[in-house]
Amino acid sequence: MNNRMLIPRAVRGLCLLAAAGACLTPAFCGAETTAADTAAPAIDQDAAQAILQELKEIRRVLEKIERQELAQPAQRPDSPQTASVSIGKDATILGAQDAPVTVVEFTDYQCPFCKRFIQSTFPLLKRDFIDTGKVRWIVRDLPLGFHPNAHKAAQAAHCAGDQGRFWEMRDTLFRNNANLGIEQLPGYAREIGLDGNAFDACLSSDRHQAQIDQDSQEANRIRITGTPSFIIGKTAGDTVSGQLVIGAQAPAVFTAEIQRVLEQTAAEKSPPEKKPAG
Repeated sequence: MNNRMLIPRAVRGLCLLAAAGACLTPAFCGAETTAADTAAPAIDQDAAQAILQELKEIRRVLEKIERQELAQPAQRPDSPQTASVSIGKDATILGAQDAPVTVVEFTDYQCPFCKRFIQSTFPLLKRDFIDTGKVRWIVRDLPLGFHPNAHKAAQAAHCAGDQGRFWEMRDTLFRNNANLGIEQLPGYAREIGLDGNAFDACLSSDRHQAQIDQDSQEANRIRITGTPSFIIGKTAGDTVSGQLVIGAQAPAVFTAEIQRVLEQTAAEKSPPEKKPAG
């Protein structure tokens, strides 16, 4: 298989993953996959334009790879269905620490599919599972290389977290994810009531950079190359092992997997039935 055969195949795979609702790194483009057959929320014109721009950018990257003859003909391994990921002492957590289920999210603040998930699905999951003590939600960063503002936006979220406003900044960044230039981030900090000088000092430093890079390395280790991606598993110490869900899937996909883990956890805690005396 030569490069000219590989690139169209990659584009087909990307289109399928785009239908599933995932932004992708170029490294993933050689794999074919099948999108889940689930109903997705309707998108407005701005979101449609953002997704179209995303696909154009991915195509540009693929064409660059072809020109540089970097595309490899070797078949890539199948995408993982499950994964195990560490939590880390600096993890950003929402929900009860002793919740029976943990969801680890890998996100990119410039990704339009991540924005769609945050605005359409996450509020429902928060209401039904996080606020009720059933799920703890952990956010990790995976800024994709073709999103030039994603890395600095991730740092901005953590700088806001230093002042106890990570989740407010997260919502603000996704609401404005087409406008995440470094000159715009201080305004968002002041919009949510942060100490502007402290935020600016954090953003201009290398604070949190190591954590963001470590998150990306962890994602690469378990072969996650698209955002948003999620690992849903049983809460057990500093590691979460469970089902991998890729893309801004419908709420029912997340609900079904969370319920499955809840039932599994409850069954493991139930005492065994006593056998009748013989």
